[in-house]
Amino acid sequence: MTESRRRDRSGLRAEAAEVRHGRLKRSSGWRTALKAVAGVLAVVLVSGASVAAIAAYQLDSGIESVDLGGEVPTVGEWEGGFNVLIVGIDNAEGQSDADERETTLNDVNMLVHVAEDQQSAVAVSIPRDLLVDIPACEAEDGTTSEPLELVQINEAYGEGGLACVVDTVEDLTGLEIPYAGTISFDGVARMSSAIGGVEICIDAPISDPYTGLELETAGTHVVEGYEALAFLRTRYGVGDGGDLGRISNQQVYLSSMIRTVQSDGVLTDLTALYGLAKVTTESMELSTSLRPLDTMVAMARVLADMPIENIVFVQYPGEVPLEGPLAGRVLPLEEEAAELMRLIENDERFIPDEPQSGTVADPNAPTPVPSASGEATAEPAPSESASADPSAAPSGSPSAAPTPEVLENVPGQTAADRRCSAANG
Repeated sequence: MTESRRRDRSGLRAEAAEVRHGRLKRSSGWRTALKAVAGVLAVVLVSGASVAAIAAYQLDSGIESVDLGGEVPTVGEWEGGFNVLIVGIDNAEGQSDADERETTLNDVNMLVHVAEDQQSAVAVSIPRDLLVDIPACEAEDGTTSEPLELVQINEAYGEGGLACVVDTVEDLTGLEIPYAGTISFDGVARMSSAIGGVEICIDAPISDPYTGLELETAGTHVVEGYEALAFLRTRYGVGDGGDLGRISNQQVYLSSMIRTVQSDGVLTDLTALYGLAKVTTESMELSTSLRPLDTMVAMARVLADMPIENIVFVQYPGEVPLEGPLAGRVLPLEEEAAELMRLIENDERFIPDEPQSGTVADPNAPTPVPSASGEATAEPAPSESASADPSAAPSGSPSAAPTPEVLENVPGQTAADRRCSAANG
């Protein structure tokens, strides 16, 4: 991240806490945001390569689009890396509970970066309650909003739609984001059903009346449709009942989803793939840079064969004050965030220093596979994997890749890490 793109917000906090506190409203119950959208990337991009050739014309004609500017790339083999922002909105037109919501918020913001050598990817979940600056944005009616200082990031969509969310995340991270899309929670429910469900595990029963999630036994469950949505949206059912704990729940789901689409035949099942593509066109609004669908096809070719141990999920670094006017919001940890973005921008491999709070090791993870030396090697936890699988060189590489850096104060996991969601209470 360059110095010109980085802002020091520390001097704004005390003043903004007094001026903006009345604006930072909390949501509850069914007004709690959709947290499932991250799974769209795993499905849309990974499965897109196989299905687009079947129905490109039919599908392309049905996709909503938003112009972010920039040049649409030539379709073919994708060269280099890319950044994609997936945004979950909680009041999409036609959404099943739209009447219960007054405004549209970007309550899920996941930035996905694929490295230039196409051997690794990082998905950064930006908490909806993260306090950021929102730049002046042009609204649909042509008016321009005033810039906002130190407000929750989920206000950006209401200020200027998807383009405003992109501008806000670009200012926050210093990264250029030419590709983006939005999805509602109804679409995510359909998406999970289209791949036949996702296997998740929990360490104890979960009952969350706010989302309707009822999982009566500890252990493994296959969730799909609105049950999958409830699992991804649950806040009070997992971890400490906070929003950051919910991010860890999503990472458990996403890691399993990626393993599913890479290993369980989803990519070779034409019926399933067509269903996924159809759901995509019905559920998403894409930037014009992601049209035609062949653009997603090229991206999918990159992700479909990527080693799952090289796909890292992290939370944007932040801390939650327990008292005072900003209690419950998320304040950026600026030094840690700057280091995270430096590693991403320079395509330097890293792993989180610890798992997200709200997860535990999966006691039913597969038996360790013997190594080349004949000794059994256990599947590494995120805090142990600096010298294990994530550092392995790609197949056919003449030498081992450098050992990834362990990034402190940035919780998360790789897609290869098998973890269970910890029930709250």
